[in-house]
Amino acid sequence: MMASISKNVFLYASRNGLLNHAAKKWGLKFGASQVVAGVNIESAVKIVRELNQQGIACTLDHLGEFVSSKEEAAQAAEYNVKTLEAMAEAGVDSQLSVKLTQIGLDVDRAFCVENMRRILEAAKWHGNFVQIDMEDYAHYQLTLDILKELRDVYGYNNVGTVIQAYLHRAGQDVKSLKGIPLRLVKGAYKESAKVAYQDKRDVDDNFLVIIKEHLLSGSYTAIATHDHHIIARVKELVKEHSIPFDQFEFQLLYGFRTDVQLSLVREGCNVRVYVPFGDDWFGYFMRRLAERPQNVSFALKGFMSK
Repeated sequence: MMASISKNVFLYASRNGLLNHAAKKWGLKFGASQVVAGVNIESAVKIVRELNQQGIACTLDHLGEFVSSKEEAAQAAEYNVKTLEAMAEAGVDSQLSVKLTQIGLDVDRAFCVENMRRILEAAKWHGNFVQIDMEDYAHYQLTLDILKELRDVYGYNNVGTVIQAYLHRAGQDVKSLKGIPLRLVKGAYKESAKVAYQDKRDVDDNFLVIIKEHLLSGSYTAIATHDHHIIARVKELVKEHSIPFDQFEFQLLYGFRTDVQLSLVREGCNVRVYVPFGDDWFGYFMRRLAERPQNVSFALKGFMSK
């Protein structure tokens, strides 16, 4: 009961503009600094460098989504380009993650694609890769369509996306995306039973199905999870089918399960940590708290330690 109440409170807070504005003003409080790498590029690159020294690759994500004007979208695209430049200058091992709604998908589709091409050109110049983050189901097909356009029409092979295992159509989409580097996740948005599994066991089962499908197709596969049961099953799958270690990686969130991250590195696995940063951190932080009751106590401990 308490977990349910907490989840509703955090979901409300993350969608409340006034609370988000206040949070930005207060800075990284409530333990958020444990899971968000500061508010600017410099602080994020510093964290990436520290993780690299532990044998961990990264993906930087400048937080922000659902912009409402071309001006905001253009600014966000520019900031992503600057992030790529800063990573290259620092010589760190990190990719970039981008949300299409941050660069104008809800404003103008063509403008969004133009912004994405600008980001991909910068990434190509620096020999980097960009992952288009998957958002809610309302943007799902649009995201896949734009990915196809970027790769097939404009010829960018340095871009991939995310497939969410809780969606009924995930298996078919993974098959259609054979050969494209994908990040496979369970999924964090609340979707209807018409499009998504509602039971955790069904989601877990489908997660393993799509992981196996993509791995056995010979495609590069990023398995993004903190679930030790899933991680153990992937290890068994890799061993059973003699899948080379350079064909997959485990991805985890910055600030979570650091013991697992280091353990996987010691085992010789490729590990990548998703590192969010920026002053629009409040919504991300609240979603992390809402996902699992354990995250609430984690945040409260962080706050009390300040």
